[in-house]
Amino acid sequence: MSSTHRSTWKARERKAARLFGAERQPLSGSGGRPDQTRSDSTHPALFIETKLRASSAVRTLWEQTRELAKLEHKTPVLVLFAKGKRVGLVVAHADDLAIVAAELATTPLPIRSEHPLDSFQDEA
Repeated sequence: MSSTHRSTWKARERKAARLFGAERQPLSGSGGRPDQTRSDSTHPALFIETKLRASSAVRTLWEQTRELAKLEHKTPVLVLFAKGKRVGLVVAHADDLAIVAAELATTPLPIRSEHPLDSFQDEA
């Protein structure tokens, strides 16, 4: 297994931070100072954690979903739930974030929920 060059993952951290108008946080994580964020970015409101992997089960599932969505001319979105967790994780491609956010903004929230995904419960 080959290792990833340091400049490669640093470049991905920069790209992720810039997606949200921030910069890469040097010495993030456990190597950071206690008065600095442990996030990979300097964003004041978002804690951005960037991972670079050769493969990812989530990425593979998203790519399969993308192919199905293409057939229907739709935007692929995954909503991943774990047993025992009330809220799901929404996974979308960075290029599709504006589309997904616009759809969420036009969708009325469930009446009894503070969060749009809170009403989804695991039945098992």
